[in-house]
Amino acid sequence: MRGFLMCNVSPIGLCKDVIRLKEFINKHHQLCVLTGAGVSTESGIPDYRSAKVGLYARSDHRPIHYKEFCASEKTRRRYWARNFVGWPRFSSFKPNITHMILKDLEYTGKIGFIITQNVDNLHSKAGCKKIIELHGTAFKVMCLNCSHKICRCEFQEILQKCNPSMVTMTQMIRPDGDVELSQEHVEHFNIPACNNCGGILKPDIVFFGDNVPHKVVQNVKTNVENSDALLILGTSLSTFSAYRIVLQAIDAKKPIAIINIGKTRADELVNLRVEGRCGDIFPKVCKL
Repeated sequence: MRGFLMCNVSPIGLCKDVIRLKEFINKHHQLCVLTGAGVSTESGIPDYRSAKVGLYARSDHRPIHYKEFCASEKTRRRYWARNFVGWPRFSSFKPNITHMILKDLEYTGKIGFIITQNVDNLHSKAGCKKIIELHGTAFKVMCLNCSHKICRCEFQEILQKCNPSMVTMTQMIRPDGDVELSQEHVEHFNIPACNNCGGILKPDIVFFGDNVPHKVVQNVKTNVENSDALLILGTSLSTFSAYRIVLQAIDAKKPIAIINIGKTRADELVNLRVEGRCGDIFPKVCKL
């Protein structure tokens, strides 16, 4: 077990941990940052696992699985119909204070790379350049046959032409950008094929049950090894693809700090853990 420090619930304890986090950031000149859903929720995008408020806690809805998407045309039709209706709102979410602070830290050279589990493009919208999208991005669509890719905004226009009577207005959104629709709307939804080869199109996202591409895994490993420390923001590290990054950092003897609401899979392995919202903690760190 490492020199584990956890924030006390009192304001004094929180202040001490904010100071420790400031010292952690100042001490290391090339941070590798891992971000999760807890960063995006502060922009209004819901997540899956938050206690009491996450999608898992509020419903029995579960994200689509890769094999199911590939094997079933009915599943693909349902997915794209829901995604089509949810896209205008999902694509309109804006970066929050945490994204902007990370952009500033990257600009000053403090951050070497940001590895994000999020597929919402908010780091790019904030102006960050050095980003590894661990689970892909919802802002691109790829062909499963020829790997041809197109912009998701362009694909939205194609879907609209194929489904001119579908209305894209909704207030409800899920973490993966889709919404609930009636069976009638789903049954009559038309999905275009790849205009390059006629293959099946899917978002350029690592669905549940799929693997992170080997090239991405190696890129992450290289950047962790080349960093001075790992800073983890807003993730419980429930998925192995994220937890593996912690194990890589430990193997490379890199110090690790976490900011998160609630427990994480790596609490007993890190040097410092601060309990709280990234949007509350991070600004305090930068003001010291």
